[in-house]
Amino acid sequence: MSEQMLRIDGIELCAESFGNPKDPAVLMIMGATASMIWWEDEFCQRLADRGRYVIRYDNRDVGRSTTYEPGRPEYTLEDMADDTVRVLDGYGIAQAHFVGMSLGGLLTMLAAVRHPQKMLTATLVMTSAFAPDLPPMEEKVEAFFAGTANVDLTNEQAAVDLTVEKWKILKGSKHPCDEERIRRLAIQEVRRASRLSSMFNHGLLTGGESDIARVHEIEAPALVIHGTEDPILPYAHGVALANQIPGAVLLTLEGTGHELHRDDWEVMIDAIIKHTSVQ
Repeated sequence: MSEQMLRIDGIELCAESFGNPKDPAVLMIMGATASMIWWEDEFCQRLADRGRYVIRYDNRDVGRSTTYEPGRPEYTLEDMADDTVRVLDGYGIAQAHFVGMSLGGLLTMLAAVRHPQKMLTATLVMTSAFAPDLPPMEEKVEAFFAGTANVDLTNEQAAVDLTVEKWKILKGSKHPCDEERIRRLAIQEVRRASRLSSMFNHGLLTGGESDIARVHEIEAPALVIHGTEDPILPYAHGVALANQIPGAVLLTLEGTGHELHRDDWEVMIDAIIKHTSVQ
């Protein structure tokens, strides 16, 4: 793997690759307030070992990519969707398979509408196109995020504890919480962030409405992966999304929350490899 800074259109996007550049490219897009490291090294390497050239990157306002003043994001969801193409262009890649988690899944859908020529397939993990009448996030999640404003993110221990608590709240009942692993990643997240407090800008983003209304027009073969106990985007969101995209396949993870739990990796990786074998 090799990390690099891509300087394109006046912004910097930190990206990292795994595997052989001659293999089919898979672009990994992480969710809100989380940097690329939550697509864990081993997860990416296991995809690479099965013949994929895996690229992950930090979205704006997380990790080492360009950050903006907290509370003042100077970009939209459309800009973030266009960043996926900027990353591919930075690597000289004409087309790729897109894999997006949560907000990353939304960005994948926007990119599928805005840049269909770039996308071979779409894998949409724990995400939604927000069709009418879908259930809201659980109250425990709303309460947690409401309390984050009181946390001093300049205090490493407080920031790490906040991240650990977040993943505990988002987990499902099937898998035990691997707190040691989460804490290790949280420490890495805090220490590599250019400006940690900027991550909450993701909650202020606007745009994308006209593009997301065109989800039913997505032509890229789509795989939807969703946990039955997702507390942010309840399982009905995944079912609705699979029904909205023509020909989409739904992979249900029983008892899984809004998470990429290690115990689900094998079935997820198998599904992604099979899905990205589509030409």
